Amino acid sequence: MPRTKIATLNLRIDPSIKDAVREAADMEHRSVANMVEMLIRRYCDEAGIVIPEQNEMFARKQNG
Repeated sequence: MPRTKIATLNLRIDPSIKDAVREAADMEHRSVANMVEMLIRRYCDEAGIVIPEQNEMFARKQNG
């Protein structure tokens, strides 16, 4: 099932951090948004925080 956008995250960060994220994203041929998502997912995985996938969240809403 293709993933779809479900939320927007607006944040303010130091311009040098933004530049670093943009450089990292370019190195991996990713968008900045995708790079930030990947970094958050990696952190959560390492910290033991489970992120349910969208199809799991959709199924839970359907089943009530």
